[in-house]
Amino acid sequence: MALTCTFNRWGTLLAVGCNDGRIVIWDFLTRGIAKIISAHIHPVCSLCWSRDGHKLVSASTDNIVSQWDVLTGDCDQRFRFPSPILKLQYHPRDADKVLVCPMKSAPVLLTLSDSKHVVLPVDDDSDLNVVAAFDRRGEYIYTGNAKGKILVLNTDTQDLVASFRVTTGTSNSTAIKSIEFARKGSCFLINTADRIIRVYDGREILTCGRDGEPEPMQKLQDLVNRTPWKRCCFSGDGEYIVAGSARQHALYIWEKSIGNLVKILHGTRGELLLDVAWHPVRPIIASISSGVVSIWAQNQVENWSAFAPDFKELDENVEYEERESEFDIEDEDKSEPEQTGANAAEDEEVDVTSVDPIPAFCSSFSDEELEDHKALLYLPIAPEVEDPEENPFGPPPDGGGQNPSEDGSAHTGGDKKQRQPSADGAPPKKKARTTTIELQGVPSDEVHPLLGVKGDSKSKKKTAGRPKGTKGKEKDSPFRPKLFGDRERERDRGVAVDGAVKGRPEAVPVPGNLVTPAFKPHDVQGLD
Repeated sequence: MALTCTFNRWGTLLAVGCNDGRIVIWDFLTRGIAKIISAHIHPVCSLCWSRDGHKLVSASTDNIVSQWDVLTGDCDQRFRFPSPILKLQYHPRDADKVLVCPMKSAPVLLTLSDSKHVVLPVDDDSDLNVVAAFDRRGEYIYTGNAKGKILVLNTDTQDLVASFRVTTGTSNSTAIKSIEFARKGSCFLINTADRIIRVYDGREILTCGRDGEPEPMQKLQDLVNRTPWKRCCFSGDGEYIVAGSARQHALYIWEKSIGNLVKILHGTRGELLLDVAWHPVRPIIASISSGVVSIWAQNQVENWSAFAPDFKELDENVEYEERESEFDIEDEDKSEPEQTGANAAEDEEVDVTSVDPIPAFCSSFSDEELEDHKALLYLPIAPEVEDPEENPFGPPPDGGGQNPSEDGSAHTGGDKKQRQPSADGAPPKKKARTTTIELQGVPSDEVHPLLGVKGDSKSKKKTAGRPKGTKGKEKDSPFRPKLFGDRERERDRGVAVDGAVKGRPEAVPVPGNLVTPAFKPHDVQGLD
């Protein structure tokens, strides 16, 4: 069962955290599972990709934060916190820093290289229900508490740069539930307990300074049903905002510039939404409810005449009669004056070797020109092994069933044990380093909200964690993460939201289409 999902920076890979502790990485182009990392024993509650895509940081409901090497599936290091982790986020520019939001605690800034941590200052020591997020470039950290106070801290020095309070119309403060930044521009949104999503301009916040009174650019809400919002995020270009309802599987999409409601996407009735993620560069949304990942996309109609006005589609082969000089290297019939006039264009050399940066992936051309050559866009697929615990190429690995992180990917099998020494010249890792983070005055008996959610709590508690004896046997196990739902169940309900059978998606590639027709449940209008 899926609990949380996140795209990498390019949208080529989708990482999904499951309630059995596994992290499933789905290739968005081939529509198949590229890797399964046996990450945690308890459910995965938060995930985040590093900027270059080589690392993945995850948190589980047993208060463990782990960093993973995506290619090998190895755990680099672990951190044990005294209270449950609500959210974690990589620094947008520095993969050595991770922002962690523990429950009933001030946010913590982790430095992975030396395993040190810094507790961020808060506005009120008695109010420790704090959420936090990096801004788009990671220069500042925005924190918000249950009294509606937003603090802007310098990431390097932790000094207070600006602050303001979010108030309702009656001047009463409202609790901050989440803070999300757009990938483009300086806008960010604040989801509050009064069921209103407020959109601010980060530059205005910094200009107002401490105890400022900035006005939101937009206030987005459902005036009819007074819907509370579970999860909100921006589109890849920052022009649209999607919010998932906390009452049902429904997605509301607004246009940021005008503030008008563009579309409401309704999922299966009776299901509760857990997470929403917008594709970084395409009008595609992934949502999770009842352990199933649903992909929402446009119905794309191929119109070849848009590329060539005289284009004609042929039902059968037609014999073509070419002109006498049509494919000649030099046109003998061309007159001399025309030939001299076209010389400048003909002699111009076309550069086909240098690669220009793609504007959709770059927020500026100065600091990102050399990044893409080392980025991890796709994962190689290894052949499946019937029993990954058996190693026919060498002696059996030591301590095979003790450390789940050594299992790596179910697709790499025993071959990973042989590749690891040759990759870095060191013996295979036996256990990742675990660092215990000590936080003063933080209760250690808190239970993660995921384990106490009404409605779905029965199924989560029943299957939370990976049962004994199922390691490496995903194929026959009833606890294999069912990412893309059950077609028969959805067909009986009359809603085609997933379009895949249990365990694996039906991947029938369609030329020119990223998402197959089976993955297109609704038509999202106006999101080009």
